[in-house]
Amino acid sequence: MKVLSVHDLKSEDSLLLTFEGAFESRGALESELAPFFHALEEYAGEWMPDVVNGKRRRKYARAAIWKALDERRDGNSTAMGLYRTNWPALDMSLWLNLPPRPASLEVRLRVKPLSFFAEAERCRRFVEMVRGWASRHPVTHAMAHSADDATLAGSPDFGRDDKTWHRDGFDKIYEVFWLNVFGPKLVESVGRERMLSTPAWRVEELPNGCVLLVTWPTAADFASDEARMAQARAHAHLRPDLDFDTLLRTLRERSATLAPVEPRFHPEVAPFLARVVDRIASHERQRKIAEFNAWQPPEPEEWRPADAALPPDVESLERALDHYSDLAELLVALLHTKVPSVFEETPESLTDVDHQFWLQDFPRVFERERIDAHAVPAIGAYLGQVLVRHLGGQWIPRQNLMEAQVLVGTRVWLPFVRAWRYMRSCQSLLDSSLTQLYRVAERHRS
Repeated sequence: MKVLSVHDLKSEDSLLLTFEGAFESRGALESELAPFFHALEEYAGEWMPDVVNGKRRRKYARAAIWKALDERRDGNSTAMGLYRTNWPALDMSLWLNLPPRPASLEVRLRVKPLSFFAEAERCRRFVEMVRGWASRHPVTHAMAHSADDATLAGSPDFGRDDKTWHRDGFDKIYEVFWLNVFGPKLVESVGRERMLSTPAWRVEELPNGCVLLVTWPTAADFASDEARMAQARAHAHLRPDLDFDTLLRTLRERSATLAPVEPRFHPEVAPFLARVVDRIASHERQRKIAEFNAWQPPEPEEWRPADAALPPDVESLERALDHYSDLAELLVALLHTKVPSVFEETPESLTDVDHQFWLQDFPRVFERERIDAHAVPAIGAYLGQVLVRHLGGQWIPRQNLMEAQVLVGTRVWLPFVRAWRYMRSCQSLLDSSLTQLYRVAERHRS
């Protein structure tokens, strides 16, 4: 049964929920957790899970849930996953700590995309579900918010080292999110009366002493200035030791970091950079697009004027050409599974190759000796073959691969030298991309 993972969709923001609550462990697990799943089934609606994952995947049903928890039980803990097969994507994990440990229920949930929660009614139903969970399972702190913005905020440790986080937990209100549930200890540290008077869209005291606080009707527009004002007002009210203007400025800076930036990449590397930014984490993407907009790739230096070309010095031109073809086939053998277009030896396949090497961090991950002995010759030969096939180029073979040339118009290009520079570092994959050299050669031929 194939599920739609949040990782299957393009890299974009999602709604993140973290929840850890106590639960009564004296009764049967099924009866204690039934209200939890009832709230999920009542309010999830269009993002309702339809797959239960224990040791294997099953169609969502209560019986499948109990089976999954039973088969994943390991001493005093168990866990399961809940997913969807259709849009929107859901990644939901449930962990249970069982006696003799303090009984607790932990949920981490992501629904993607965040834009799904632009509708007020969907958000209201989500809030009601969390309200039902928190009423039954008292928490220290629970939150739901933009995953990207929570990452920029430093959630869940808010910039503290692991030792401090594990020692103190959520010991004070470090951040106010779109949806918050504050446990009795946090409520008392602020003052119950003060917390209940927080300026927010919804503030409600739950029967077990927790307080539910929602800053704004919808989650998806968290970065609007009105929503940021509401978020800062609530935070400053709960933490009177913090300055409202400073809080608001920080929130606006995060909004600016996440604001869409129109790509205006250098045309000779635009296809490659577009592929790169598509794979960058969504909370970092806009900053990277702005960086690439300002970046100019160095002009290729791996060429000579045609009248300065070195003459061929090989015994057999035919054998030399066969050797270059064989070397290019090594690159096909290396990449064909993940880059099927490599069979075609086209300009577009060069971009696919660039992207795959960048995705793998190839120059950093693999041994330098193997890169220079095997990858560089294969890449150089492949680049040369594309120049020959699509720009009418002509190999000028040399015994030393680094001197081998491809004549295109009024220039000869040194594909093996380009490949050597290309493989120096992950940055050099950008600075010396195969895509760019091809486009520059194409421009000069014209």
